[in-house]
Parts: sequence; structure tokens; C-alpha cells
Amino acid sequence: MIGQSVKHYQVEELLGKGGMGEVYRAQDTRLGRPVALKMLPPELSRDEDRKARFLREAKLAAKLEHPAIARIYDVDEGPFGLFIAMELVQGRTVKALIEARELDVLGAIEIAHQVAGGLQRAHEEGIVHRDIKPENVMVTPDGHAKILDFGLAKLLEPEQQADGISHMETLAKTQAGFVLGTLRYMSPEQARGQAVDYRSDIFSLGILLYEMVTGRLPFSGGTALDTLHAIAFEETRPVTALRPNLPPSLQRVITRCLRKRAQDRYGDAKELAGDLKAVQREIESGVSSKAPLAVQLQERWQALRDRTLGEWLLPAIVVLVALAVAVSLLVTRSRDFGPSAFMMGLAGLFVWRRIRNRRLRLGRSFVRKVAKMPEVRLVALDGLRFTVLADRAQARTYVRANALIDSINASMFFGEPFTLVVRDQLAPEDERALLSGPGVLYLREEAAEGRPA
Repeated sequence: MIGQSVKHYQVEELLGKGGMGEVYRAQDTRLGRPVALKMLPPELSRDEDRKARFLREAKLAAKLEHPAIARIYDVDEGPFGLFIAMELVQGRTVKALIEARELDVLGAIEIAHQVAGGLQRAHEEGIVHRDIKPENVMVTPDGHAKILDFGLAKLLEPEQQADGISHMETLAKTQAGFVLGTLRYMSPEQARGQAVDYRSDIFSLGILLYEMVTGRLPFSGGTALDTLHAIAFEETRPVTALRPNLPPSLQRVITRCLRKRAQDRYGDAKELAGDLKAVQREIESGVSSKAPLAVQLQERWQALRDRTLGEWLLPAIVVLVALAVAVSLLVTRSRDFGPSAFMMGLAGLFVWRRIRNRRLRLGRSFVRKVAKMPEVRLVALDGLRFTVLADRAQARTYVRANALIDSINASMFFGEPFTLVVRDQLAPEDERALLSGPGVLYLREEAAEGRPA
């Protein structure tokens, strides 16, 4: 393509290539300015509905103006397919800076602060980036961060089906270079194929900040499914454990960004930017401080507000029973109190048994439903962790099984939630140990023939 024209852009040189297409340096012959011309792969734009949605979002993103956002000048379709003409940003990606170990703590926080400012501007316009990662943040020679590729993630997102399968099947493909990079920076709601909003970008920025200050990823696995599972369910190792010299205030910021539930994260990127600036001032002054009492009380109050109905049910039952007994003691002064108390006790015992056994019933319901999936050959339970062994665990296996787990966890009134591990490969000795253990709840017929006696 070098030397050719795409509309009114004269292609000059190849800058790079990846799963999202090739990027060229080009000259805008109308306005006489250099641009970065991103040519998107034809296979990503064959679906007309997806292409139309992408064009709508990209045109919205083109209206964004902020120092931390690389401007989009044009979105169009030429003889070689869809292309985006954007601001040509000189500098290096955050990924290159991390790999070269050229970021100090203050530099990492400053980059995150600038990115948070850019995201806040986009979120105010109702635009979610969906793909914040080190490759998509450039740092100019004068130290300014620029977010790249606003709107591009929409092209990867086919029309959502009811169970989120189409979304996850797209994301779980590992042959394209961008996919594995994207997986590691997803939010839990992206990993589960659920709808996302601005808080998904905050989670991804938390991963980026974690990696910048530690040089490590908070979530990773041997396979795409392992990575998705880690994002959705596993907690991160504190940055202060990896680098003891980091201030606890930075750990608090990262922890809040990486909350599994979107409502537990920062309310918006502006609040995150404010906390990052406070951490920056703390490091520069050399005075470390604990969280103020008001902040601690606010966090505890928020935790109470975010409790689900099921989490409040047991305390509510205890309070109601205690009130009923107190009222009975006050209003009943005769020998009739004994039978009344006995009946109340029986009713309470019945309710308690139903509540206590609900976890067991929900667990059995999960096993029945997941056993209907043809690829599943074994389901085992160890404590609160279900292990699902499949012939070939695909994205649909992961999504459906986790959707079932989410459903039964939401139906529990109290107690710790069930967790889930989906596996398609086990070492022979591990599989034999699993088969011979007491926790096997379902075993497909042909698999049962080889079960140890």
C-alpha cells in the first residue's frame, strides 16, 4: 500500500501491524498534515450490522477533544476496506516502557492520572473505550499520555445474544494477536459477556496501573479460559507485597479499581483522578498516611448499602424473631405463653431448615443444569468450589456454567458463594484422583465406565 492513495490520504510508510489491522503514516493531501492511517482487517467488517454500529461509535469518538485522547480525524471506507485517520502521536507505548523498565512510581501514577482524565471526558459523552491496555496508551517525548483506538473495540463486539455466547466466542479466539492482550485487561463483566459501562474502563485502568508499578499482571493464566476465570473470581496480590516501598494509599486506589462488582469501584474517573493526584502528592512529600477516619466510615457505609437482599435476610429474620419474642413476653402474662412460644419455635425451626438447606438444593440444581451440556463429562464439588470437566471447554461452556453459578449465588440468602473452575485438560493422575474422590456429583455414562472401583 505504500505510495498508494486511500481517498485523500497518501500512504507513506508502515508503522506497525497487529490483530486490529495495519497502521501507516500518511499525508492528508487536503489539509497538508501527517496522520496515522489504520486499515482494519476485512474479516472484521463483513457483518453489516457490526460495521454500522462501529461507524456510529467511531464518529461519536471523533468528536472527543482532550489532551489525553488521540484525535480521530476521519472514519470511512475505501477500496481496501474500513479505515480510520487519526492524530499521529510521536512517542512510545506504555507497553514498551514497561518492558524496558523505564517507568518509576511517580511516572506510572502520572500516566494513570492523565488517562483517567481522558476517560472522564469520554464517559461524559457516553463513550466507553472497552480496550484500555498498555498498547493503547502512548506517551509522547514531553511526557503526555494519549489514549488510542477509541471506538475500535466496538468492531469486535457482535450483537449480544441472551446468554452472551457470541461475545465470548469472539473474545476467546487466540489466533489473533490482539485477543490475548485484550483478555488480560478485561473487566469481570466483559469476561462474563455481560453489558459494560464506564466502570469497565476503570477496572482496566486499575490493571494497567498495577502492571506499571509492579511490572506484573494481576490476572493471568495458562489459557484464555484460565485468564477469564482469574479476572472474574480471583483476588490480586497486593502491590505492597510485591514492592514494599509503595504507599498503602496506592494499594487502596488499585484495590478499589479492581473490585469485582462494578458498583464497588470508583463512581467515576474524575474521583479516581483525584485520588491518584493525592497519592502523587503524598509520595512527593514523603509523608505517608493512613486512610482518614471519614474515608474508612464511608467505605464501611458503602459496603452496607451494597448488600443484596439475600445478605440482609438472615439479620432481618433474627431481628424479627427477637422482636416477636419480646412482644410476646410483654403482652402475654398468663400460662398460655408456653404453647405460643412452642408454636413460634416450631415455625422458626421450619423456616431455618428451609433456609439452611437452600444451599444444598441450589447446588443440586446447578449440577442438573450443567450436566445437560453435551461437552460436560464430570462435575465435582470440593467445599464451595465446583469443578466442571469438559471434553473441550469453549467460550460457551465457560459462559453458560458461570451464568448458572451467578444465578444460584444470587439466590442464596447468606454464606459464602460457590466458585467454579472449568477444565478441559487434566493430568491423568489428577483426573484419577478426582474420579476416586467423594465429591463427584455427576459423571457421564461413558466416563463412568473407566472410573476406579
